Amino acid sequence: MLNKLLNLLREGSARRIEDLARELDTTPGLVEAMLEDLDRMGYVKRVSAQCSDACAECRLSSMCAAGGGSFDASRGQIWVLVDKHEE
Repeated sequence: MLNKLLNLLREGSARRIEDLARELDTTPGLVEAMLEDLDRMGYVKRVSAQCSDACAECRLSSMCAAGGGSFDASRGQIWVLVDKHEE
């Protein structure tokens, strides 16, 4: 199921945890746990307010709390794929 989640994230469109859970036919809690596992493995990272210096170039700035968009941080997190070959 981790591979399927990665494939959904690779499609590039932003999705809420609830949307990913529905697409994977699982619970939001399990999706969050999988994202945390993928974070530990280096495949994704959580976007935080500390990234606000790069908002002008960020494709997620309209959704992110740091970018001043409509994203409500109290309702979830934003995760982005990491290019494992960069490290």
